[in-house]
Amino acid sequence: MSGFDENPFGEPTEPFADPAVQQVTGNISNVQRGLEDYNPFADQADQKLPQTRGANNPPQYQNVPTMQVAQPAMMQSNLEPAPPPYTKSAQQQIQQPQMNQISTAEYQRRQEELDRKAAELARREEELKNAPYNARRNNWPPLPEKCCFQPCFYQDINVDIPLEFQKIVRYLYYLWMFHALVLLLNVLGGLILIFYPASEFTTFGLGLIYLILFTPFSFLCWYRPAYKAFRSDSSFNFMVFFFVFFFQFIVSVIQAIGIQGSGTCGILRAIQVFDHSASGVAIGIIILIIAFGFVAAACMDLLLLSKIHRIYRSTGASFAKAQAEFTTEFLRNEHVQNAATNAAAATVRAQMSSSRY
Repeated sequence: MSGFDENPFGEPTEPFADPAVQQVTGNISNVQRGLEDYNPFADQADQKLPQTRGANNPPQYQNVPTMQVAQPAMMQSNLEPAPPPYTKSAQQQIQQPQMNQISTAEYQRRQEELDRKAAELARREEELKNAPYNARRNNWPPLPEKCCFQPCFYQDINVDIPLEFQKIVRYLYYLWMFHALVLLLNVLGGLILIFYPASEFTTFGLGLIYLILFTPFSFLCWYRPAYKAFRSDSSFNFMVFFFVFFFQFIVSVIQAIGIQGSGTCGILRAIQVFDHSASGVAIGIIILIIAFGFVAAACMDLLLLSKIHRIYRSTGASFAKAQAEFTTEFLRNEHVQNAATNAAAATVRAQMSSSRY
């Protein structure tokens, strides 16, 4: 449209008669004509395509003043500087190396102890492998090879007992040896009382019997069941140990009291020696030391009895489990099976003989 004063109701004008529109259509026709003349198989040097302006071929401006290159805006930081790193005090810096040194030394000590135990176990396993038929020889009691008696039991706490129970089993073994030692001292005390003015032979005679009987029976009746119980987690052996060891505690209390004619050098017997005459003070002190030995044995019996009972209850064992183990082991016993077989055969023979008549 050439102006706003033209008559809107007149003859319509040709829109393509505008010079600007004709210039644009001419450029388009030139581009199309150039594309039609383009041969992709001819030399590119002979072909001239109209250059189109774009991002790869920007227009060239003449007589344009040089513009300053804009620099990127820099933003200044208003943050406060970071605080200095935390530093320990001089005392803490001195104590820390000492703690590290102590922990390292303790770790090295434990590591050496574990290595030593591992080497000992490896050596023992190698000995067992090299033994004929891989059989473990009995080693307790430790008797010389030339002796007429041979060891009756195999005992090795480091091999048979789990690591967490080795200490308590050793305490039981030391307690059994302490009981044997006190009984031996009781015999010596009874021997001293023979030369006492009263010339008492009862304590010496009964003390000697106690030493001969109680020492092996205590090993067989309460130490070996405890050893087997911790070795194989046997509820039946635990029950046997508790039953016998409780009577061991009562016997130790009676021995510590030292009733007249009981055959032990207890507290009452020491008081009688002190009251008899002034010359018996030395003998009375010896008897009193033996009595304190019985008291210590009774206290250690009670302590270990309660501690092993706590361990037994923590493992989830029960009396029903002990009965089941007893039934299983009783039926698996070779002697029991042979006896049952013989009894059944005798019953069958008796029935057959009765049926004949």
